Amino acid sequence: MAAVASAVVAVGTVTGMISALDDGGGADEARPDVTSSPFLEPLPAVPSPSASKTSAPPSPSPSPSRTGPGPKAARTGTPKPRTQPASTRLYRHGDSQVLDWVRANPGDARRPLIESRIADHPAAVWFADYSPATITSRVRAITSAGAAAGGVPVVVPYVVPDRDCGGASQGGAPDLDAYDAWIDRFAAGLGSGEVVVILEPDAIAQSDCLSEGRRTARFTSLARAGRVLKAANPRARVYYDAGHSDWNSPQKQAALLRRAGAASAASSDGIFSNVSNFNRTADEIAYVRRTLDALGGAAGLGAVIDTSRNGNGAPADGEWCDPAGRKLGQAPTLSTGQARVDAYLWVKLPGESDGCKGSPGTFTPDYAYDLAR
Repeated sequence: MAAVASAVVAVGTVTGMISALDDGGGADEARPDVTSSPFLEPLPAVPSPSASKTSAPPSPSPSPSRTGPGPKAARTGTPKPRTQPASTRLYRHGDSQVLDWVRANPGDARRPLIESRIADHPAAVWFADYSPATITSRVRAITSAGAAAGGVPVVVPYVVPDRDCGGASQGGAPDLDAYDAWIDRFAAGLGSGEVVVILEPDAIAQSDCLSEGRRTARFTSLARAGRVLKAANPRARVYYDAGHSDWNSPQKQAALLRRAGAASAASSDGIFSNVSNFNRTADEIAYVRRTLDALGGAAGLGAVIDTSRNGNGAPADGEWCDPAGRKLGQAPTLSTGQARVDAYLWVKLPGESDGCKGSPGTFTPDYAYDLAR
């Protein structure tokens, strides 16, 4: 793999998610109040069926990414106590590729294990298509369902321009002005209940392909996005892209995060790591704590970690495309028992292929069974 994340999926495919795609329905009108973009601190020295009733085709997402480990920063300071969310139960969306397969294959010998170990667990819902006319209603369908079920939904906006640096998951909004407007509409669907927002995987860690001017502009929009999301729903918890423990060093990633607004309580609740990747939870805990230490900023910032496929850690040979011998990681939870770690999440849905054991982004039962057993 290259030194930055890249995706193996073509536009219109998904790797690792339930995806809420546009069903061609009517337009949305509600919009939150919008704030102007702030002056950002310069860099220091350095899916499955949607909320509609019809199944949607897969959508793009980042693939696993690998680099050599960066230097480790020493941990400093004492973690501040975390404010726990009122609800400790994550919401499981009722439609996904794995649930479709379970329902369609009642006699398959693999079904009981796949159902109990994958399908019965909550996973993130991705919004990876640029469809501004219907995004508010589609987000609202997820957040309303979560509130009605007494659970916390996890949603993933994934429409930033120049997504995947023009790679196989390229796409997104046509420009940053369009992206800002799309985020306004996305925020209008968040409702008033608790919700976790995984804001634009790879958009910060994988920004080296952009010119300095374009990267600064992207970071300005991401900072604005966090503010808009939290202003629309003060109970929304917004997390920013920290890559993973084998990518940038904590100091480098923290500097990028700071520029994108992740240190500000007005826009951020912290960072996320390991999306679609395989690094062990202990390694990611150490990494996010060091990154948070380097980030500074608002007291009480935390982290969430994608544990969907990290039960056996990353393969020694660096294989990233459906590598053999991987297992499910910790089940999704908002109660980790770890200081500064707010949640373990399944941001990528286990069993959806990277493109080697099945078509990119499609649920592959043999792969799911291998992960689950």
